[in-house]
Amino acid sequence: MDAASGGAGAPAPEATPGAAPSTAQDAPSPTQAAPQLVQPPARRRRRRSLALDLTLLGVVGAVLVAAVFAAWGVIEREFYSPSAFVERYVGLLADGRASEALAMPGVAVNSSELEAAGLPATASDALLRNDALAPLGDVQVTSAVTEGDITRVTVAYTARGYEGTTTFSVERDGSVGLAPTWRFAKSPLAVMNLAVTGSMSFDVNGFQVDKRQVSPDGMDADPLAPVALLVFSPGLYSVSVDTAISATPGVAVLSDSPFHAIPVEVQARATDEFVNVVQHKVEEFLTECATQQVLQPTSCPFGYFVQDRISDLPTWSIVTQPTVAVEPDGAGWRILPAEAMAHIDVDIRSIFDGRVRPLSEDVPFIVKGTITVQPDGSASIVVSGPDTQ
Repeated sequence: MDAASGGAGAPAPEATPGAAPSTAQDAPSPTQAAPQLVQPPARRRRRRSLALDLTLLGVVGAVLVAAVFAAWGVIEREFYSPSAFVERYVGLLADGRASEALAMPGVAVNSSELEAAGLPATASDALLRNDALAPLGDVQVTSAVTEGDITRVTVAYTARGYEGTTTFSVERDGSVGLAPTWRFAKSPLAVMNLAVTGSMSFDVNGFQVDKRQVSPDGMDADPLAPVALLVFSPGLYSVSVDTAISATPGVAVLSDSPFHAIPVEVQARATDEFVNVVQHKVEEFLTECATQQVLQPTSCPFGYFVQDRISDLPTWSIVTQPTVAVEPDGAGWRILPAEAMAHIDVDIRSIFDGRVRPLSEDVPFIVKGTITVQPDGSASIVVSGPDTQ
């Protein structure tokens, strides 16, 4: 027991001054090493990453700028170029939108501009409307050539089966923001100098026109003088006459040269119905003349002259009626000279011996006349002709 007691009561060893007491937990394991922190060169990596980012941003920016310029080039070419300007104008005509086409810059003209170009200053604008337009199709720009300030744009198209091309002169007309604007340097309008004989009225693409409405002389318009009419280029204009009196199959005119004069002549012919009416009226007139029991029927194209006396009243009859033909004559028509035959029966008393002899003789004569067309469309027919002795 003493030994046990002595062991328990033995004094503890003295601690070394300044040394921290050690425990089993503080002692490192022979298999674990103290961790070491290795710091990478952070500044150099950051510099390389920034340079790469800036390079990528520069490339992306350049691509975006190129894309913007390319897109703007496409937009400008499609919507703001001289070709696009002309294509829009022709497209409006193709759609029958005459008023919008006329409102485009450089289209409308005044009398002084027409006169300076050697065109009739009093040209009527009656045909610059939707009702007088013919359809256009297959419109496409074929070329655009710039010479100085002027760009000449050529457009191909079809008009009721007719193929045509028209070249327009276009010039800069300012800008709206970044977008350039354009105008026609020379108006695309033309002047059709239209002479229609045989009728004071006519149709253009189905739109009816009266010479007295479009002539500067109004009701005093010369029926044989051409009338000046402004028309669009390009445009197909079919001129025809279709009335109860006269008609024509029509003349098609392609207006394909801007600011030029287009001479057109249309000769109307009398309709069969009109000729039949004139034929009937002439026959009625001659038959009425034959009822006059005189040697020289009043206002009639036939008669008979004798040196002797007649013992009774003569009797007339029409043996052969004339075959009537008419042709235009100013604002009206004229009956072409035609042969006819009358017959007279009369008893002649000789002034020498007083004897009476019967006379029965065919009398040839010539029929002609004039036809005046009244404002209401009716016709006044006057038959005349030289007397036949």
